[in-house]
Amino acid sequence: MAEQKKNGNKTIAENRKAFHDYFVEESYEAGIELCGTEVKALRAGGVNLKDAWCAVVDGELFINGMHISPYDKGNIFNRDPLRVRKLLMHKREIMRLLGVTKQAGYSLIPLSLYFKGSRVKVQVGLCRGKKLYDKREDAAKRDMKREAQRGLKEFNNR
Repeated sequence: MAEQKKNGNKTIAENRKAFHDYFVEESYEAGIELCGTEVKALRAGGVNLKDAWCAVVDGELFINGMHISPYDKGNIFNRDPLRVRKLLMHKREIMRLLGVTKQAGYSLIPLSLYFKGSRVKVQVGLCRGKKLYDKREDAAKRDMKREAQRGLKEFNNR
């Protein structure tokens, strides 16, 4: 379910696959336009960001592929789980992101979803894709770090 962060925000979901597949250059906070039953479903933890991505259409930012499970007690008010949802950012930030993604080959990927007070926020990352050798290099670094931690633990237990 949701966990408490240090800065008072409650994390709903994180997109761990994004950090595996992309280099995250910058991140931005955006609001999201939701209906009532979707917020209740988020409080219950029914969201998946794994295949989600963002696009700028006609000067507005939208999130695609984010799955919010239908609320159990929502009946006719439930919306389509995979519908396209509008993200709320300042116009100049959206135009800057549009320019960077068009020129430099970057992607806009949602990194996490969290409550900030009573509002739902999305952390959107400006990401550059990793090649296979980059992923292997990251895995090797992670393995070396894990081995060093094990060695340190054994040394301290003696």
